[in-house]
Amino acid sequence: MDERDWRRYLSAYHDSRPGITERLFQLADTSPYAWLAGPLRAVPGTVLDLACGSAPTRDFLPGNDWVGIDLSQGELAEAARRGRGPLVRASADALPVASGTIGAVCAAMCLPVLTPLPQVLGGIRRVLRPGGMLAALVPAQSGLSVSGLLGWARVMSALGTMRQPWPNPQARDGLAALLRTAGFRVYSDERRIFTLALDSPDAAALLGDALYLPDLTPRRTEHARRTLAGWARPGRRLPLPLRLVVAERPADHAGQEHVGSGAHQTGAHVRPHRSRRGAPRAGLPRCCGSRRPGGWS
Repeated sequence: MDERDWRRYLSAYHDSRPGITERLFQLADTSPYAWLAGPLRAVPGTVLDLACGSAPTRDFLPGNDWVGIDLSQGELAEAARRGRGPLVRASADALPVASGTIGAVCAAMCLPVLTPLPQVLGGIRRVLRPGGMLAALVPAQSGLSVSGLLGWARVMSALGTMRQPWPNPQARDGLAALLRTAGFRVYSDERRIFTLALDSPDAAALLGDALYLPDLTPRRTEHARRTLAGWARPGRRLPLPLRLVVAERPADHAGQEHVGSGAHQTGAHVRPHRSRRGAPRAGLPRCCGSRRPGGWS
């Protein structure tokens, strides 16, 4: 699948399944979003939630100046329905934000699937102020026990594949190295194993639906639902390894544009406006707010 087809699939997937990742994480023993939000709470300035989806991290950052950006109309509509905002519809590789104006970027489960990744990382680096933070939550490959590996093998076997065809598989356990190459200073790189409760057929079906599998046929989907429903039972648990990488834009490169940033300046001269809290927000276009967008990730 080439990049254009992947982007088309990703858009259709999230428009038809708004809030899918948030609903999957609700099966976890503790919230991965709370882990992600931890280092962001004390950051001064605006937190930009990249490819925010249904914007679940908003609930964990109530005291922050926050804005969510996503390209999916379906995901943004779900975020607005839940009263989360302000929201902006835009592509992650062409952020309509002025350079050096953002205090932190939050990236929840999106970097392995956003394309083209060099432009996405360059754009993040461009909009961050010198010393600004990037906190990225991604799936991890390592850390599973033998029983965990067998559990995931059973799930993927039911779906007729052994892996998800992410365009950026290196942006998982190798994310810290990618960020260093893109000009970030990495502060921390941690892995944590969460546990999904697959104690009902509905929970098992949600797991299968939450995986990116563009080649899955309707017949295989129905077979997988029946198989996973039979496997689910009270007490059934499946480990979910995730990785949290925290990095910053070094202050000593404040005047330089890193290779791959694209130097996208669409929002650089946009008149500042006010958020729902009434605070001026420089460098951002007019938001969807908490209303249903007219127009994820």
